[in-house]
Amino acid sequence: MKITHIAVSIVLVVLLSASFFFSDSHHIDSFEAYSQEIPGSKITIDMLPIPEGTYLMGSPAQEANRLEDEGPQHKVKIQAFWMSKFEITWEQYELFMAREIDHIQGNKAAEVNLALDGVSGATAPYTDMSFGMGKEGFPAINMTQYAAATFCKWLSAKTGHFYRLPTEAEWEYACRAGSQTTYHFGNDPAQLPDFAWFAGNSQEIYHPIGQKKPNAWGLHDMHGNVAEWTLDQYLPDFYQTTGKKTFLNPWATAAELYPHTVRGGSWKDQPNALRAAARRGSVPAWKKRDPQLPKSLWWLTDAPFVGFRIVRPVETPSPEAMEKYWGEPIEEY
Repeated sequence: MKITHIAVSIVLVVLLSASFFFSDSHHIDSFEAYSQEIPGSKITIDMLPIPEGTYLMGSPAQEANRLEDEGPQHKVKIQAFWMSKFEITWEQYELFMAREIDHIQGNKAAEVNLALDGVSGATAPYTDMSFGMGKEGFPAINMTQYAAATFCKWLSAKTGHFYRLPTEAEWEYACRAGSQTTYHFGNDPAQLPDFAWFAGNSQEIYHPIGQKKPNAWGLHDMHGNVAEWTLDQYLPDFYQTTGKKTFLNPWATAAELYPHTVRGGSWKDQPNALRAAARRGSVPAWKKRDPQLPKSLWWLTDAPFVGFRIVRPVETPSPEAMEKYWGEPIEEY
């Protein structure tokens, strides 16, 4: 699909009308790791604090295997947030798919007024979406970016805390964990087997979360296993618009269905695709086997290498802004 008339905004908060209200605190007293229980189940999501900071986004001109869309490097300031320690698993994602716990009381203390019946339901899968590679303890795969964002909306309704996908800038910042090297552990791809599942060691399948060493902030599988959705439209020349100023929380908001940016590389990829600065855009071919007409909002039956993780910003956005982060279908799928 040819991309036309892409409207790009670099924003901190985008205000839209919304009918939902959160009483989640705008100022968090304790910025520490925590485990988010999904009410109505015994399943939790481990969340780690990612401190505020400034870094150089993108790759330097001399980095091996660097691509043009990774530059020029530019200074970005990121406000603090929590990020899930692991990629979202099938156990967590299928609670959203089934929606059987929606009638169970959520977080009363939060006094949330985000009606669960107002959160879109997912299309039932017509096949094993793990393609036989495993489910228990494995990252969820084969969902569209919109489906991943709607999981965040559903989780927010269940818990009373605002969750969303990370921006591309947040993702790279969290991956680097204070480093400016090719990978968060250094420049030598020979060390990748200690930190990542990729083409060189995956046996052409994905693997359970958390089997490899984490980065300096405790995040596992930021390189490899499955690539991860971000909020951003993929724009190859996005960094060329930055100039020399420091950008606060940049976000290339989407005006087209394709492409969205995925980050981190996967079990199918070579080391160059797992670099901290490496970028990739989604394509319609990732849904070519979807039998529904129009194409489903939910499934990417030819992208078993794509999953996601979630973030929760310390500063909760205004109620009017939340729908923008969760997104709506931009055009017919």
